[in-house]
This record gives sequence, structure tokens and C-alpha cells, in this order.
Amino acid sequence: MKMTELEFEGAQPPIDSYGAGGFRIAGTFREGSLLLGPQGAGRWSLESFDQLSDGHLGDFDGFSGAVDVILIGAGAELRPLPASLRAQLEAAGFGVETMSTSSACRTYNVLLSEGRRVGAALIAV
Repeated sequence: MKMTELEFEGAQPPIDSYGAGGFRIAGTFREGSLLLGPQGAGRWSLESFDQLSDGHLGDFDGFSGAVDVILIGAGAELRPLPASLRAQLEAAGFGVETMSTSSACRTYNVLLSEGRRVGAALIAV
């Protein structure tokens, strides 16, 4: 799905589109799951939300001090974040919202267009 109706300021890239197993960020297609924030876009090792565990807490280190909220795109459908991982992320000072990847992409762009400090961890669909 293309997502081009909002205007963005700043260096953090918006999501141009998603689907086909990846994401188009700043005109470049990136295959697979993705971590996206002020540091840019990077590959996220998860292929499925079922793989997400407390052991992935370190995946969010790049967001520390740079974002207030992390949007977690769980794939095609909304899935609950493991309670212990949510608690650890919140204890680290992050607001955490889990939603489908499509909803997370749209929400990320809206928050980014408002100048909010947002990061995203997105499972490819």
C-alpha cells in the first residue's frame, strides 16, 4: 500500500509503502522486518511475531533517549506483546503500542508528521 498524503520535516524517514515482504523507505525497498527510528532504518531479525521474546530487548537500544513511543507492527493481525517484554520497555521509559503492521505503518507516519519522537519495530507482511 502506498502512503504519500502527509508532509514530513526532519531527517527521520517516513514509510512510503509496505507489503510484498518488506517496506519502501525514502524510495528504497527494504526486504524483511524492520526497525525504524531517528537512527534510520535497519533490518530486524524477526520473521514472525511468535519469535519475539524478552531476549529481543536489546533490539530497542538504539531508541533509548531518542523516541518516546515505540510502535510494534505484529504482522497481518494484532497480537499482544509478551507482558514481560512490555514491562521492560515501559521500565526503560518507552510508551509501547502493539498493532497490525499496516496500522503501525500508518500511525508511525502520522506521529512523524506531527513531529513526535517515534520509533517502529515492524514485522514484514
